[in-house]
Amino acid sequence: MTHVMVKGSNVPLDAPGIRAVLRWSPGSGTPDVDASVLLLGSGGKVRSDADFVFYNAPRHPSGVARHLPKHRVAEGLTDTVEVDLAALDATVQRAVVAASCDGGPFRSVRDLCVLLYDTSAPGSPPLVTFDVRPDTGAETALNCGELYRKDGGWKFRAVGQGYATGLVGLATEFGITVDDAAEEAAEAAKGDDAASQGQAPAPAQGPPPQPPSPSQVQTRPHAAPPPDRSSAYGYPLPAPSVGHVPAQPAYGYPQPVAAAPPVAPPPPPAAPPVHQHPQPGYPAYGYPQPVAASAVGGPVFVLPPQGPQFQQQR
Repeated sequence: MTHVMVKGSNVPLDAPGIRAVLRWSPGSGTPDVDASVLLLGSGGKVRSDADFVFYNAPRHPSGVARHLPKHRVAEGLTDTVEVDLAALDATVQRAVVAASCDGGPFRSVRDLCVLLYDTSAPGSPPLVTFDVRPDTGAETALNCGELYRKDGGWKFRAVGQGYATGLVGLATEFGITVDDAAEEAAEAAKGDDAASQGQAPAPAQGPPPQPPSPSQVQTRPHAAPPPDRSSAYGYPLPAPSVGHVPAQPAYGYPQPVAAAPPVAPPPPPAAPPVHQHPQPGYPAYGYPQPVAASAVGGPVFVLPPQGPQFQQQR
C-alpha cells in the first residue's frame, strides 16, 4: 500500500533498505535536479564529511549509502539515493533525503516528488509518495524528508524545508565544511557525469569580476592630433571661424562664406595734374596728309587727287 504524504506528516517503514527516488518533469528552462543523502549523528550533524553522499561522493565508505545515476522514465527524469537501514551504525540517528537544483530555483521545477521503495522487493509499488512544494520558490536546495529511528524501527517524515544557498548551504547546515576548492571539484565532477550521460553540463558559476588594481590598470596612449581638415580634398569642410582663411581651396566643393575683409585705408592724395603742350599728331602712314598753311600767308597748296599728269601748269 502506498502512503500519500503531506508536509509535516510521518509514517513507519517496514523495510531493511530504502531507495529514495526524486522525480520531476523536464522542460525548456527547467534546472537540473540532484539527489543526495546525509547520515546524521545524535547532535543533528554528520559524523564526518564521508556521511554526505551525493554526485561527487557517490558511495559511503561503509557501503550503507550510495548515489545512483539519473534515468529517464515515462513520467519524467529521476535521480536516486539508497540507504541500507538494517546495516546503519547505531550512531546514525537520521538520514536526510535532499534535493538541489543547478541553473535556477525550484520554482522552475515542475512536478517534483519523492518516492520511497523497499530495496528488498524489486518491482513493488512505492511505499511512500510525497509531492514536494517549496515555500517561496526561490530555494535551490530542499530537505525533502528524513528517515529517523523510532522505537527500534524507522519512520519517514515529510519535511520540504528549503535553502536559498544551494547544496553548499544545505551541507553546511548539517556540519559539512565546504571550501572553494571542494566546491569547484564538485561542479567539475558533475559536469563530467552529465557529459557521460549525454547531457550538457550546467555553466560554471564563477565569482563576480573584481575591479583591476591600480598596478593592473594600463594607461591609454595619447591619441595623435587630428589632421588639418582645411585642405582635405573631396570632403566637405566645417565652417571656419571668424576671419579664418583656409590654407588651400577644396576644389569642386562650395566654400563657406568668410567674414568681410577689413576696409582698406583711403589712398594718399593724388599729385596735381601736369599740363603738357599738344604734340603734333603722328602721320597716318599710307594715306595723304593735309598740308598746313604757309606761315607767310601764301596760297594753300593742295595735292592733286591723282598723279602728277593732272597738276596745273604755272
